[in-house]
Amino acid sequence: MKRLIFDVDHEAFRESVRTFFEKEAVPHYADWEKQGRPDKAFYEKAGEMGLLGLQVPEEYGGAGLASYKFNAIVTEEAARLGLSLGPLRVHLDLVLPYLLRIASDEQKQRWLPGFAAGTTMFAIAMTEPGTGSDLAGIRTSARLSDDGTHYVLNGAKTFITGGDNADRVLVVARTSPATPENRRAGLSILVVDTTSPGYEVGRNLEKMGLKAQDTCELSFTDVAVPVEDRLGEEGEGFSYLGHNLAQERLILAVSAVAMAGAAIGLARDYTQERTAFGQPVAGFQNTKFVLAECSADLQAGQAMVDQALELNDRRELTAADAAAVKLWTTEMQARVVDKCLQLHGGYGYMSEYTISKLYTDARVSRIYGGTSEVMKTIIAKAMGL
Repeated sequence: MKRLIFDVDHEAFRESVRTFFEKEAVPHYADWEKQGRPDKAFYEKAGEMGLLGLQVPEEYGGAGLASYKFNAIVTEEAARLGLSLGPLRVHLDLVLPYLLRIASDEQKQRWLPGFAAGTTMFAIAMTEPGTGSDLAGIRTSARLSDDGTHYVLNGAKTFITGGDNADRVLVVARTSPATPENRRAGLSILVVDTTSPGYEVGRNLEKMGLKAQDTCELSFTDVAVPVEDRLGEEGEGFSYLGHNLAQERLILAVSAVAMAGAAIGLARDYTQERTAFGQPVAGFQNTKFVLAECSADLQAGQAMVDQALELNDRRELTAADAAAVKLWTTEMQARVVDKCLQLHGGYGYMSEYTISKLYTDARVSRIYGGTSEVMKTIIAKAMGL
């Protein structure tokens, strides 16, 4: 089905992004999988190419684009090449909206030029051992010093995407106790310099998939964070985190659809080349029906994503809309990738085949950014249930 949301400028940008990834990521990706993270120089090259400054205002070295569609193209082209570049997406799509919305002019002057150039990579640290999706249960604490010049940060975070390569991390910490009336009160966001004494990167966690992206444990022992590095008002962290949830879930939906499309392309090509019982596997009715089902699923998911992209650009994408898109597309991704792996037979289970990586990479899509169960809860609430 023809997509109607992109114009000639978008498609020219898509070509340049694809060329960049084919040159700067694909040849090195196997090495990144082995070392558990991309080379940091990759991000500087992405900055030079302009990928990291898409929505950064021009006065800070970016392109100043208002539309998220260009970001979506970056995600789509990476997924179509089988590249899991989660830290890049966290930097570009998750962190930047907080900086643009909440940071002071002085903070923007300090942080955004390096952000756009890829010389200062950002991550965000919310999840803690034992808290999961319950952000109100955060225990990491930040106590204001007696002289009021800095916070003293203590605690631990886990599952932090991009945590190993990050230069700055947005850490959600409790600056005052929660109240019985509001468990969400008392949270603040501190933009922590990763070279600070007491800041420590723990294990780069071994995952089922997403082997090329660093997913780390972090710990903080009496880390001094200047008050000038607090993002927004003290105690307002939880309300800030809610502002970007819709786009965060849209990001995951964009990736899910693109990865499903990549799986279909791999299965189509493989079954046309592979023979069984004297004919191409693609010649069997079952193969045709399975791929037709996958194609129909993909088109439905693409239509949902494209509508959501339009709404997001108009600032009309609701939390329930985003939850529905993420729920449907990530569940669809799981179905489609599984069927496409099945069409590869035993070779689909081999790590050297990209379909195997797409399968293991896909599983977390129904967990991070809010589980499928959380998405259903949001949708049900919007229905008045």
